Amino acid sequence: MENLSKWVAGAIVTMAFFCLVMSCEVISPGTTGVAFNRWTGSMRSISQGMTFVTPFITSVRSYPTALRTYTMVRKSGEGSDSGDDAMDIPTKEGKHIKQDISVTYNTSEEKAAVVFKSFRGADIEDIEKTFIRRTIITIAQNKAGQMSLMDLISTQRDDLQAVISTELTTELAKMGFVLDKVNLGASHLPKELEDQLSAKMAAQQNAQQAEYELQKQQTLAKAKVAEAMGTAQALVVQAESQAKANKMLNETLTSMLLESKRIDKWNGVVPTYMGGSATPLIKIPEPAKEK
Repeated sequence: MENLSKWVAGAIVTMAFFCLVMSCEVISPGTTGVAFNRWTGSMRSISQGMTFVTPFITSVRSYPTALRTYTMVRKSGEGSDSGDDAMDIPTKEGKHIKQDISVTYNTSEEKAAVVFKSFRGADIEDIEKTFIRRTIITIAQNKAGQMSLMDLISTQRDDLQAVISTELTTELAKMGFVLDKVNLGASHLPKELEDQLSAKMAAQQNAQQAEYELQKQQTLAKAKVAEAMGTAQALVVQAESQAKANKMLNETLTSMLLESKRIDKWNGVVPTYMGGSATPLIKIPEPAKEK
């Protein structure tokens, strides 16, 4: 009888210890727990740390309140799924390209119970593979389909990223998630599209080079014309200056002045012959003095 009492006491202690262990739940840092009562259907949020729940009646599920990133990329081993997982998106022309994308989000601590209820207690990994993945793809495809290929991979790339971020914020919030950011990575074009784009870019570069050469030749031609006009104007100015000088000289050299200059330069010798009508200069001897 004594042995039976000891066995019963031991069993009770063991069961009590087992129940104590089963009632302890540890919520890891960066997560929020949701306690669900199977009998009443009630739910409550649990902060990080250790908490006690009713064994076999209350189940606990944790959701990340720390930032978490879901990635779809082409390069194997870098995305959330293995292999080529880049998102397929259409363009306005009906073409398709592969687009890398990553979405960073977390669970709202206040709405962890909403996440649990909306997805029936599913793990966050399962929620990512279904709801989050499908929501990202749907929004991106709808918006990209309104853009041309060139806009999508160049001029309006930031616009696409912004509109995906805006709409994804709204859709995730409905289910208790908070979006942090959306990042569009590399765009991957099919071989035929790459060839077409390369040919188009080469043609544009050739056209730009030809335009540059034309402008260069026009500029050089204008410079030469300007130089020739400058030279001609300089000659005109020089000729006008010379003409003015000659006019002034002619006005200054009167006949009397010329005669005076000629007398100044005469050496007193009468030329033996002088043509023309000019009167020769004759030296008249002085009269002899009387003795």
